[in-house]
Amino acid sequence: MPGTHETRLAELGVTLPDAPAPQANYVPYVIVGDTVYVSGQISNGPDGFITGKLGETMEVEAGAAAAKTCAIGLLAQVKAACGGDLDRLVRVVKLTGFVNSTADFTDQPKVVNGASDFMVEALGEAGRHSRSAVSAASLPFGVAVEIEGIFQIK
Repeated sequence: MPGTHETRLAELGVTLPDAPAPQANYVPYVIVGDTVYVSGQISNGPDGFITGKLGETMEVEAGAAAAKTCAIGLLAQVKAACGGDLDRLVRVVKLTGFVNSTADFTDQPKVVNGASDFMVEALGEAGRHSRSAVSAASLPFGVAVEIEGIFQIK
């Protein structure tokens, strides 16, 4: 039976996918004590990678939706790190969001809000976190957003 976090996700209509395997020579997460460091998760939807460049081929709202998919990927990795028990997640500590954007695009925080808002909506107070939102000239596979995270578990 799913626990509290997964029940809330189900209420939001979100089913966590299987945690994606790394695409290069790294691990998807590292656990140190009660902290899980999750490698960057790229924007990915049911039809594959969500690609685009903010300020050129993609609007802020679409970028925020792409960032939400990164947050879902992060939670899938945390669930895997917790042996399938997402209720071991105590809190989201920090997110770092990278936004594929033009040199004059300045709304990176609005894009990464797609992930931040989702974490709070899904996890309540446990979803509140510190954050950075930065621009990137390009991202792997041309994706719109990549987000890495630090999480506290029990």
